[in-house]
Amino acid sequence: MSERVCVIVNPAAGRGRGARMLPALTAAFAAAGVDDIRVTARSGEERDAAYAAIEDGCTTLVAVGGDGTSANVANAILYGGRHARLAVLPAGTGNDFAKATGTGGIDLASMARLCVQSSEKRLDVGRIEDNYFLNCAGFGFDVAVLQELQRTLWLRGPSVYIWSALKQLFTYRGVDIVVASREVSERKSHHLMLVIANAPNFGGSFRIAPRASLVDGKLDAISILDLPAGRRVAMLAAAIKGSHENLPGVVTGQSESFEISFATAPWYETDGELHQANSENLRVICCAGALRVASAKQDVSPSESAELDQDSRSSNTIPDMRLNSSRVFAG
Repeated sequence: MSERVCVIVNPAAGRGRGARMLPALTAAFAAAGVDDIRVTARSGEERDAAYAAIEDGCTTLVAVGGDGTSANVANAILYGGRHARLAVLPAGTGNDFAKATGTGGIDLASMARLCVQSSEKRLDVGRIEDNYFLNCAGFGFDVAVLQELQRTLWLRGPSVYIWSALKQLFTYRGVDIVVASREVSERKSHHLMLVIANAPNFGGSFRIAPRASLVDGKLDAISILDLPAGRRVAMLAAAIKGSHENLPGVVTGQSESFEISFATAPWYETDGELHQANSENLRVICCAGALRVASAKQDVSPSESAELDQDSRSSNTIPDMRLNSSRVFAG
């Protein structure tokens, strides 16, 4: 075995799925020569466990949980020891990053074998304030949905995101946001939501940034301006297929960084984790090739990610509506 592997399990992920996976997971990794299994006891403890594993000399950290678990382990790697490699074994609700790296549908035995091998990809990550993110940072409606999701305890799986989104769809009032690239400032616009994406998938069932790439050194900004209630339904349905960019009120842009401003310090989410911003003015940047990741894919292009996304239907052909980063991010 060329890698020293530590498996970090969030037993609460997927509303108990992480705990239910433990017996089979332990057996599969033991068969591959891995017996370092660390189970967290509280929310957010994955980061502490990852720091400890890095200090112990582990070279591959396997995050077993949802996107928040993966992001916590990734943050520990990026802050505590970039020599370590991330592997993602999905056990959460959305599992968006696992779809992008090809481990979304992998069986436990294959995953264990992948983790002890030395093959890897260097992938981009995003950063906002002190938080690195794997999939996206979201503002506005996205945050309201996550807050609703935390109150919805009777559903499991990706359907909980759809339910929470529908419940907020007719009541969320929108938010004023100023979005700018590094070159050109933009006037204030009233948004339903703003997503700064590093990868295509979002919220378990949505392809919010269908052409985003984990290896292009850039982030994709998806600005959805505020809409009447009826048009919000059409927007939500289109976002599941990744065809929402065809609709009026959606503007996309791509850049290495974005400056965003609010009237007051906002709440935002990164990979499903909520944060209260320290300031009303935020900068979101792409850290190109910053993270070593064990990938089950030969490539991480958006088209291959779509093929491996078992929760998404085939997306429509989307005309190129992007703005260059040197032009105004129109609102």
